Amino acid sequence: MSFELTQHDSVYVLTMNAEDNRFNRSSLARINELLDEVAAVQGPAALVTTGSGKFYSNGLDLDWVMSGEADMSFPELALETQRLFARTLAFPRPTVAAVNGHCFAAGAMWSLAHDLRVMRADRGFWSLPEIDIKIPFTTGMASLIQARLTPQVAHLAMTTAHRFGGEAALRAGIVDHAVAEEEVVRRAVELAAALAGNDPDTLTAIKSGMYGPVFEALTGGIA
Repeated sequence: MSFELTQHDSVYVLTMNAEDNRFNRSSLARINELLDEVAAVQGPAALVTTGSGKFYSNGLDLDWVMSGEADMSFPELALETQRLFARTLAFPRPTVAAVNGHCFAAGAMWSLAHDLRVMRADRGFWSLPEIDIKIPFTTGMASLIQARLTPQVAHLAMTTAHRFGGEAALRAGIVDHAVAEEEVVRRAVELAAALAGNDPDTLTAIKSGMYGPVFEALTGGIA
């Protein structure tokens, strides 16, 4: 999986460049390396994550897990991905997901772990298709979704695999802004820049306090 981390003044943009940007051992390791870089910045900083092409992220790399060549089981992959969610949820810098295209399954959950979300308005869907692919949500995943969405929206998304376009996602409170394709990253960078001066220790303490039970559910194992 190809990544690049670019700097726009105080904002660091992590771009995923591998078609549908699924999570596997190598992609998770690389994302965490880049998060390490941003977390270590001295002075104002914020993080924007985005994809390229049609996808923000299509979630867990199920094809890799089932290929017979993977060095992780499905539960191991799910747990490592949950740890990414937990890290993002309590990240010491402001985080904004710039949802450039389809945002499905674990990719949609990762977007919820960010502080803010900007989505393309005209094309692309945000969806939790687990009911359709017959994979129940783990306790940690369900906790994250239910903490970040209203009960009604969480129920609809989790039990029907409803596909939300940008404008519908905005009305449902899944995303904070729905904009034209060419504006997605720019708006995300603007939002992140406005928050880049927040004290990282204070921010971590606030988010950890707000989402303590979710953090514990995400890092405690697979159930």
